[in-house]
Amino acid sequence: QVQLVESGGGLVQPGGSLRLSCTASGSTSSIYSMGWYRQAPGKKRELVADRTRGGSTRYADFVKGRFTISRDNAENTAHLQMYNLAPEDTAVYYCKSHHIVSDSYGRTSGHDYWGQGTQVTVSS
Repeated sequence: QVQLVESGGGLVQPGGSLRLSCTASGSTSSIYSMGWYRQAPGKKRELVADRTRGGSTRYADFVKGRFTISRDNAENTAHLQMYNLAPEDTAVYYCKSHHIVSDSYGRTSGHDYWGQGTQVTVSS
């Protein structure tokens, strides 16, 4: 089992910045990637950014260079630095870890774990 604990959400004015952090514990050796998703009221959960253990990153188009994801593999922590926040960035932000495990026959399977979410509100 894996536990993800998020921190860093809150209320910020438009144009402000926030830094979200997510720390994984438990079966962390199988982590392939860690990332952030968000879900606004009435909308589907969507990818914000993720980063593999090897350093490959993906960003949603709406990030537009405003957000940066980083990882500390040794600490099993992922950070999301967000700049120039706008009201449309208001959402619950969830941390997700994707794991790849192998069985005794060498077959691999993927598993996802989610954090409890942290609220980000951008408002004046």
